[in-house]
Amino acid sequence: MRTFTSLLTLCALFCISGAVAGQAPASTASADGASIDSVLAATYDVISGPAGKKRDWDRFRALFAPGARLIPTGPRKEGGVGSRVVDVEGYIEASAKYLEGSGFYEREVARHTDSFGQIAQVFSTYESRHKADDASPFARGINSFQLMNDGKRWWIVTIFWQAEGPSAQIPEKFLSGKD
Repeated sequence: MRTFTSLLTLCALFCISGAVAGQAPASTASADGASIDSVLAATYDVISGPAGKKRDWDRFRALFAPGARLIPTGPRKEGGVGSRVVDVEGYIEASAKYLEGSGFYEREVARHTDSFGQIAQVFSTYESRHKADDASPFARGINSFQLMNDGKRWWIVTIFWQAEGPSAQIPEKFLSGKD
């Protein structure tokens, strides 16, 4: 009986650790992970919406591989450039209030993709608006997605991004086309 109880405990811990690590049930994540296009489209879709709209954070979580990181980079108030590394839960905690409170729409305007085997690196140039129909963006930048295909679907491993600014203008080669 003790062996059976230990086995049940071990199985429960394995199932819980998979959920905590960000592994989503296949039925939830399969369409969003079907291709590089679908993963990127889902990412932009989840974070975008009008003020007052709660984002689908479970869908967001289901896009990421266990241990994934999100890394914003840019100028620091005290000078220089820095990065901040957060996990998926840290991003949600830090961003949900802003995204849901002020209205935020981000869309891809250009893409450059390099891939080899089961990995891909995508430079996704974005524009951010507070309302979907704003005439011009309040911000632009590049999201650098690192993706992995586990043989069943695509997962985000890292999103590393920088907003455009006076000292970092988006090069022309990253402003046109999607490949």
